[in-house]
Amino acid sequence: MKRRNFLKGAGALIAGGVLPVSLVEVAFGKSKQENFTFAYISDSHIQQIKGSDFVRSFDRGLKRAVAECNMMDPKPDFVIYGGDLAQIGNKAELDHGLELMSACNHKVKYVMGEHDYYLDLGKYWESQLGPQWYSFDHKGVHFVVLNSILVDDKWTNKWSSGEERMGVMAGLDNPLGSPFMVGAEQRAWLKKDLAKVNKNTPLVVLSHSPLQKIYKGWNFWTDDAEQIQAILKPFKKVNVFYGHVHQIQYNQIGNISFHSVMATAWPWPYPSTYSQAKSHLPKLTVEMNRADPFFERDATGWQFIDVWSGNTSMHFQLPENNTRSVSYNKRRKRPEDKQYQGKGKRIPPQKHY
Repeated sequence: MKRRNFLKGAGALIAGGVLPVSLVEVAFGKSKQENFTFAYISDSHIQQIKGSDFVRSFDRGLKRAVAECNMMDPKPDFVIYGGDLAQIGNKAELDHGLELMSACNHKVKYVMGEHDYYLDLGKYWESQLGPQWYSFDHKGVHFVVLNSILVDDKWTNKWSSGEERMGVMAGLDNPLGSPFMVGAEQRAWLKKDLAKVNKNTPLVVLSHSPLQKIYKGWNFWTDDAEQIQAILKPFKKVNVFYGHVHQIQYNQIGNISFHSVMATAWPWPYPSTYSQAKSHLPKLTVEMNRADPFFERDATGWQFIDVWSGNTSMHFQLPENNTRSVSYNKRRKRPEDKQYQGKGKRIPPQKHY
């Protein structure tokens, strides 16, 4: 797909209230390897009210995203679902979410989110979707799917019920929560999995939480992020995509490009806009441009991602906001948003009536 055609089509869809489906292109330039695309949907938070009644807006968000994914031309090779399919993670919510996803005309690979996990520690998820972490190869690229929302057993087992545990983990800015991690068992599996992969092979790592430390208060954080980064360091071409944060983020740490994927349910404010946040460490390589924290469709829209030689260029079409691009600067070795990066270049708040 040519970028100009994608952006033209995305602009037309936005006029109809488009929801976030990300199209990721893995491009090899003049290499003999074959370019391909995959789509990305995340964070639908399907929530049961009672019986067969579910929160309508969350249902509609996922339905619309699946419908738009089915209309993509060219068609993606497959779809990634980035986690938090459900809100509480009970059988009714997961079944309903999977029923909505069954309308997708493409093969779907699933990432587990904390809202899918902490009620029964992923037992029902695994019965329907298989392992919590796994890898696969596609057209010369090695994909790794991680469960990055684990915590230590002491915290996991201290609650009187799965419902209490899930309620605590679902709370925003909750001091009773616990930081996420990938964990020793999974790190050992990752080392073993990557030992058989050539270091020149492009890697795409898919997690729910960011494999970096952004803001601990909201668990935009993975405790063993540096250990995961060290395992990925020997590879020349590494891109990490994650959900969870419900907002646009991008960063570069060493050889690894990090990019978030937006949610179909609701946007979150950035930690730096939150009045109760005492710290926001570390700062991202490039700060996010935010139009209006009270705009319900902020951080939703289309993004087109070029991946080549481990460097990612992302192009955003956003409702009631300007088109923007984030491209890797080879000289500075970091992603940059040239139009809005720097003092005095942020979009002014938009008016909504």
